[in-house]
Amino acid sequence: MFQNLKVMKSMLGWFYPELLEYHIPEKDYAVNCSDITLERVWGHVDVFAFGHFWGWTLKALLIRHYGICWTISVMWEFTELAFYHLLPNLAECWWDAIFLDVLICNGLGIWFGMYLCKKLEMRSYYWESIKDIHSTTGKLKRAVLQLTPESWTHVRWLDPNCTYMRFLALCQLVILWQIAELNTFFLKHILEIPTDHPLSVARLLLIATISAPTLRQYYTYVTDPRCCRVGTQCWVFCAITLSEAIVCVKLGSDLFALTEITYIIAWLIFQLLLSVLCVYLCVVYARRLKNNQRHEFEAASQKEAALRERSPKKSKSLNFVQDYVDGIPASGGTHASPSRRRSKRATCNGDKRS
Repeated sequence: MFQNLKVMKSMLGWFYPELLEYHIPEKDYAVNCSDITLERVWGHVDVFAFGHFWGWTLKALLIRHYGICWTISVMWEFTELAFYHLLPNLAECWWDAIFLDVLICNGLGIWFGMYLCKKLEMRSYYWESIKDIHSTTGKLKRAVLQLTPESWTHVRWLDPNCTYMRFLALCQLVILWQIAELNTFFLKHILEIPTDHPLSVARLLLIATISAPTLRQYYTYVTDPRCCRVGTQCWVFCAITLSEAIVCVKLGSDLFALTEITYIIAWLIFQLLLSVLCVYLCVVYARRLKNNQRHEFEAASQKEAALRERSPKKSKSLNFVQDYVDGIPASGGTHASPSRRRSKRATCNGDKRS
């Protein structure tokens, strides 16, 4: 943070000499957008497409909410529009942004991540000592299970009766996530580091690892009224994100001198408005879903009560003959019940023998 761009590049070159002569190639995706062919669309399915899919699978596993994931996914496309004058690599055709990015790669990644969450929520976790397992295959399975979570908690960010503070907290989450995504592109562009370089991959893995406890602590702070302060890991993630943003602005002063301030102001306002709108729609949907579930539960309860009322009458009507016979008094002579007749016949036979 306290060094200039030349010193930073020399420091990186001391560890990685290949970075001294490396320059990021300019690849423009937004060329001849009206020319839509199957061959050209397939040409855009590169390593970044698979990166979108697996990245959003991981984000869905971390966030575990369809509404928030789709909000961040859609808003990132508007973020690219606001900053593509600084980073030309962010520019892309409309069909690439809408269909390939949002609907196919991001959408499938979100669906697959939420599918894994559903499976992990229904799974029962049984942990036993590896000493109690005698087979080699069982020990290998137990060793692999060591890398899986101990439990998987169902996450509910938006309660139908949530307050405005939770509303604003989720908007902060969406905007901070956008800043963390922007830091990735600006750091690669300013320091001129390839996408597949170990530094870029290690940073992404580190941020993903830090995000897991960060989101959990932030979720507890937002949803639990007994939690009065944010966790330590959450503060660390915020400090890292803001520090990276400061480094980008300081080292890329020449780049940010070309910034269109109107684009940035419009981006911030649009981010805030769209975040509020999406979170509001998620709350309305959650409230409607809760009402539908309540109506279904009431209808099922009424149906069960009606079945209970009809079931005794049915059993009584089927056994009315037996009830009538058992209800005849014993003094009725020939009309006595069979059990009374048998007992009377046995008494007579006993008297004759005597």
